[in-house]
Amino acid sequence: MLTQAPNVPPPIKRTYATKVIVKLEVKEVVKKLSDGVEYNFWTFGGDVPGSFIRIREGDQVEFHLNNHPTSKMPHNIDLHAVTGPGGGAASSFTAPGHSSQFSFKALNPGLYVYHCATAPVGMHVANGMYGLILVEPKEGLPPVNKEYYIMQGDFYTAGKFGEEGLQMFDQNKAVDERPTYVVFNGSVGSLVGDKAITANVGETVRLFIGNGGPNLVSSFHVIGEIFDNVYVEGGTVAAQHNVQTTMVPAGGSVIVDFKVEVPGTYILVDHSLFRAFNKGALGMLKVSGPENLIAYSGKEVDAVYLGRQAEAGSEAEKQVAALQAQMREAIKSDPKISGLTKEIQIAKGKGVFMQTCFVCHQVNGEGIPGQIPPLANSDYLMADKERSIRGVLSGQSGEMMVNGKKYNGVMIPLNYLPDEDVANVLTYVRNSFGNSGDGVKVEEVRRLRGETPAPAAASKFE
Repeated sequence: MLTQAPNVPPPIKRTYATKVIVKLEVKEVVKKLSDGVEYNFWTFGGDVPGSFIRIREGDQVEFHLNNHPTSKMPHNIDLHAVTGPGGGAASSFTAPGHSSQFSFKALNPGLYVYHCATAPVGMHVANGMYGLILVEPKEGLPPVNKEYYIMQGDFYTAGKFGEEGLQMFDQNKAVDERPTYVVFNGSVGSLVGDKAITANVGETVRLFIGNGGPNLVSSFHVIGEIFDNVYVEGGTVAAQHNVQTTMVPAGGSVIVDFKVEVPGTYILVDHSLFRAFNKGALGMLKVSGPENLIAYSGKEVDAVYLGRQAEAGSEAEKQVAALQAQMREAIKSDPKISGLTKEIQIAKGKGVFMQTCFVCHQVNGEGIPGQIPPLANSDYLMADKERSIRGVLSGQSGEMMVNGKKYNGVMIPLNYLPDEDVANVLTYVRNSFGNSGDGVKVEEVRRLRGETPAPAAASKFE
């Protein structure tokens, strides 16, 4: 059974290991990120986070990854619960309209993150490609009354927080780790109001908490509650008790248990508080039941108090301003590398290729039959240098003929890459895989970037 957040499959009752078949579909969907704000999410199971997977220690898992035919990108999956190359990523690279299968044994119990690991990995994760898989220990977890699935993620949009319309992914913000949104379960307000999780007074609640990242570490806290047990970093031993706030690393998880003893609404936050109250990392737990005035009385006195206001720290403010000025001057005086030779460009371009391009085009430049055209000995690539520059900046789609064969795939715009990176990677591919040609100059990329209109339809897949 797979469930969507905040729901969790029921605890496993069987006392033996067995073969488990997991079928997970990748789908690229436009969904709500905030009120009036839409985003093109890349998902496991149609939602963010991906479907919750619950198996037992010792199970043999047959895993099917299906990439929906409407997808524009190839995807794969890296399950942190897998012992093997790439956590399954090496065996699950799947083109749109295709299905991949591999198997693994659940050797280690724990709560594990899974995510897409197709390059550029950060972009795939930032678009929502993550979820949790629980490998229950053989003896099971201690029973509780309620279990919920909560996963934090940071999102990077071209528009500012709350700017309405369909928002595009902003690579520069992502690299600088400046998220526009930090949310639970894929959107602002996903756990608020009538979407809040619930419990009754006297019940024990278990939260399976994950952090997809791709960048930020979460300081998870429930305002007005104390975690009785914390299974640190998703392990299966309650290593800490009576905890106020627990850290959840990017690509990590934690399990917390606590008993609710007082009715009311409890606020779930990332205690890096501007994320909670200004970027969306806020949810609710609504607890029903009788009052417990011994545990918590509510307000007993409301009196006036006139305190003495502290003076502003003007000297500290001056010191901060001076340090900021020094920082700006240091950045301005840092010279850029110029006059790269063709050989250096090729060496630098290979690094860009291996970070950004190789998963689709393959390490040897052969591409994917019918989907991704080859770069190796490519007549199309070498026939028109300016066309290749524009293709990188604006993306390409539709049918094209390369080396006598038809291809009909989609290349997303890579206009977030600096001019130097575009020039270097094109110089590399024009002088690799059997190709031989002149280099691409930074000035050529800069000129064509200025002449090339901003991408329209294809840009939503950035």
